[in-house]
Amino acid sequence: MEKNKFWGYRRADGKVGVRNHVLILPTITCATQAARQITELVHGTVSFIHQHGCTQVGVDYEQTFRTFVGIGANPNVYGVVVLGLGCETHQAKTVAGELAKTNKPVEVVSIQDEGGTLDAIAQGSKIAARMVQEASAQTRELCDFSELIIGTECGGSDACSGLSANPAVGYVSDSIIEDGGTAILAETTELIGAEHLLAERAADDRVAQKARAVIKAMENRSLQMGVDIRTGNPTPGNRKGGLSTLEEKSLGAATKAGSTALQEVLDYAEAPTKKGLVWMDTPGQDIEQLTGMTAGGAQIVLFTTGRGTPTGSPIAPTIKISTNSALSEKMAENMDVNAGTIIEGKESIEEVGTRILNEISQVSSGKLTKAEILKQHDFGIWRIGPTF
Repeated sequence: MEKNKFWGYRRADGKVGVRNHVLILPTITCATQAARQITELVHGTVSFIHQHGCTQVGVDYEQTFRTFVGIGANPNVYGVVVLGLGCETHQAKTVAGELAKTNKPVEVVSIQDEGGTLDAIAQGSKIAARMVQEASAQTRELCDFSELIIGTECGGSDACSGLSANPAVGYVSDSIIEDGGTAILAETTELIGAEHLLAERAADDRVAQKARAVIKAMENRSLQMGVDIRTGNPTPGNRKGGLSTLEEKSLGAATKAGSTALQEVLDYAEAPTKKGLVWMDTPGQDIEQLTGMTAGGAQIVLFTTGRGTPTGSPIAPTIKISTNSALSEKMAENMDVNAGTIIEGKESIEEVGTRILNEISQVSSGKLTKAEILKQHDFGIWRIGPTF
């Protein structure tokens, strides 16, 4: 295989997927169990459980809607069956209407219109089965890394994170960007104390101002609750792993951004409008940030961890990178790449970064990650408003 290339699925809108899923997208929590049963019946489909979709208003409604649409629009998805109840705030037809703009196959099933759960499952399964067969006829083509949007994330960090896996991911981010691709930095909570470093690298003053603004807004959310964000971050596991303060954790997390200019700051689940390094405003909670980046179009995610986590996505293959060799051995069924060799002096950051780039090429071409093999289909939306 040629360096910095992969075999992907070209979509009708010109974007490239690294997977060929048929997504059963429930727009309301009431429909998630029916969606799950369709995936059990029809091979080649994926779905997710969530607690959202009704009695949401304002910016909270808009963010959840943007997430649903973004997940369905992700190039890793061939086609979508949008499954609704019928009376919810997030109407299935409205979500499907936005998804139709991508020119991928999209159909709607309503539990109430079909006459109940069993008939909805039957109808959804028939549509999904047809889509899966159509998807199976799609063939991969050789693509450049310029087609990729890489999500970067660290969860269950330890004292090695900022010394091994995160800098190696930073090297990868620079390489992807050099090839014309895009790298997403997320976890606003875990950039508190390091925001000045990113603002100094901003492409212009507007980007620098927004970088500082999202940090201030994140801190203010905790203050409005009458608590210090640092009471929950670093987590007990982070502290046990050797991290003492949020600022220390942030300085290590920021190394995932590499060294290129920050091109833009995105809202949660917003698709990048520019190539290069972008920052998505997400919480530090692993599942919510993973969902946000995937809804923003990330086809693949690099997830570093020092404590260990099985986290994965129903849509985007998630490459797990251990920060230390002990974890790689202990949780071998969850880890894809070991960056602990940097700590041991056996490899350089660049050498581990090169191994990660090779892993990206293989995974983007079809190799399954450990999280995919274990069906770790985690999904969670960052809520920014109350339910009414």
